[in-house]
Amino acid sequence: MNKVTKIVLFVIIAFFLAGIVFYPAIKKKVKKEDAVQGTTRPALFGSQAKPLNINAKVIRSESLTDYRQVTGSLIPDEEVDLTFETTGKIVNIFFQEGSTVKKGQLLAKVNDKPLQAEWQKLKAQIPLAEDRVYRQKALLEKDAVSKETYEQVTTELDKLHADIDLVKSRIEQTELRAPFDGIIGLRQVSEGAYASPATVVASLTKIIPLKIEFSIPERYANMIHPGTPIDFQIDNDNYAASVYAVNSHIEKDVLQLKARAVYPNANGRLKPGRSVLVRIKSNELRDAIIVPNEAVIAEMGRDIAFVYSSGKANLVELTKGVRTESNVQVLNGIELGDTLIVSGIMQLRDGLPVMIDNIN
Repeated sequence: MNKVTKIVLFVIIAFFLAGIVFYPAIKKKVKKEDAVQGTTRPALFGSQAKPLNINAKVIRSESLTDYRQVTGSLIPDEEVDLTFETTGKIVNIFFQEGSTVKKGQLLAKVNDKPLQAEWQKLKAQIPLAEDRVYRQKALLEKDAVSKETYEQVTTELDKLHADIDLVKSRIEQTELRAPFDGIIGLRQVSEGAYASPATVVASLTKIIPLKIEFSIPERYANMIHPGTPIDFQIDNDNYAASVYAVNSHIEKDVLQLKARAVYPNANGRLKPGRSVLVRIKSNELRDAIIVPNEAVIAEMGRDIAFVYSSGKANLVELTKGVRTESNVQVLNGIELGDTLIVSGIMQLRDGLPVMIDNIN
């Protein structure tokens, strides 16, 4: 072993021995410094913790309306399948599909030429029959004919008029007219087709106004009567309607009561056949303490919320009353004038420092 190698080996051994001697003292000093630093760290909820930014609401007395919601459907005010009252070949169709028609408007016609000919034949006999009556009446006044003879010619004239009325009514049966104002649907026949009372020409629908048909469970049956106002929702828009009729009995198979409401639908915007969400007012509270549902937490069998006081969040336990889709009535736990925290709810703890960003 040369001289340089011996020197390096002695240095390494010296450092090793020095580490063994001084390691306990160094370790003790490090622990002491860590302990000192630990005492200066801020506690999680201490005065030096960073406040949580929140939104709040000042509690004031409000009104709360409770609704019962059911599904309903829009149905037309009137709807009918248009058919002829007689048989025959369709010779004319006068309507455009999808157009608006008025009550009494002529829509289609079947061949009535034989009836028209018969009508003309009967009308041609009227002057002669009237002349016979006139002459027999003059003779009767002079006692030249018997009363029986006079009554015979008057009866023949009355019969002729009755036959004319009968033919006219048969001619009217060859005309298809709109029974009410409405929108006519798609045509089911063409000119030249042979029609019978079973042949549907088209459908006619009246959509101004519209009806809303819905059913409610039997336990709410007393809530509905003619004149009851309702709301219904479609395409995220709300509309107001009024109940005009209620069924006379509860349907035993489903234990529900069927009712109908009417909506003016003045512009004809809504179409029948669509499903709607019907809301019926069941209760209205005035001067109540109302809080948003999202501000209330269900925790271990109790309902809690947080109110703001002196820069901190304070936990309060609530007693709830009526609850709606977005709000809940509070009976106990919050007072008028309290500042309710409405954001960051899941991060809150009792006594946590908070800072209000927005307040309503």
